[in-house]
Amino acid sequence: MRIPMKVDYGVRALVDLALQAEPGKPVRTRDIAGRQSIPEPYLDQVLTTLNKFGFIRSRRGPQGGHVLARPAKEITLDDVVTTLEGRSAPLDCIEDISECTLAVGCAQRSIWQDVEQAVHQVLTTTTVGDLAERQRSTAEFVSPIA
Repeated sequence: MRIPMKVDYGVRALVDLALQAEPGKPVRTRDIAGRQSIPEPYLDQVLTTLNKFGFIRSRRGPQGGHVLARPAKEITLDDVVTTLEGRSAPLDCIEDISECTLAVGCAQRSIWQDVEQAVHQVLTTTTVGDLAERQRSTAEFVSPIA
């Protein structure tokens, strides 16, 4: 399974916003792009989508930037993936059995259904807040001791 770049960038941007020291203080696209190594023009497109669907609030201008529109613990990865890429099964026959004449007796179909269900379970139970906590822990673990 490949994670589309748009989803990777969207999740990284949301986690970055969740990690900001001053909640509610707008963060500039340029700053997120720099910290997350995301091309700024592409990030701007992703942030526009996230704003449109209510994940973030964006404000233009010198004091502008982006903030989370709801708590990070309420934003699941499934929400982000579905918003940025839509829902798609690994095989067409999983969503519509009529797509394959072999589906009824196919041993693979049930395995791919299991894979899809497992992925869906992880995505629906993992939040941006969970990832932000992991990021904080990782940063503390790898930080040099002063």
